[in-house]
Amino acid sequence: MTQKLLFVCLGNICRSPSAENIMNHLVEKAGISDRVICDSAGTAGYHVGAMPDRRMNAAAQKRGLALVGSARQFEPSDLVNFDLILAMDKHNYRDILSLDPSGKYAHKVKMMCDYCQTHSDREVPDPYYGGVSGFDYVIDLLFDACDSLLKSLPHA
Repeated sequence: MTQKLLFVCLGNICRSPSAENIMNHLVEKAGISDRVICDSAGTAGYHVGAMPDRRMNAAAQKRGLALVGSARQFEPSDLVNFDLILAMDKHNYRDILSLDPSGKYAHKVKMMCDYCQTHSDREVPDPYYGGVSGFDYVIDLLFDACDSLLKSLPHA
């Protein structure tokens, strides 16, 4: 059985593409690339088609990871097409659920930080307007959450 995971933030150039790339890295390392498919999206269309933020990429490279992909906007069909949708913060979470007024897919939408093992954050902070340390922190936080998320997947 293939698990389809979607990571969602606001613009899809910092947090969610980082989570997607980290998860892909961990999935590949675990040898289960044939069973887990990852993607990312933004609740807003500000950066559609853009590559991941260069500062986020620099932070990821410190951990041996190069970020790839291009930004896209979250679509209502994503609620149907993905098994698990991971919101980076409460605003993203509410924006996703607003596209599902009947609540049919609400069980698929989770907060990314619910999977953290060592960090106590409830939301992944948006580093966009901050300094280098914020980007580094988000990478560490996402590695923590993705590691636990991987362990929680069926047959991972």
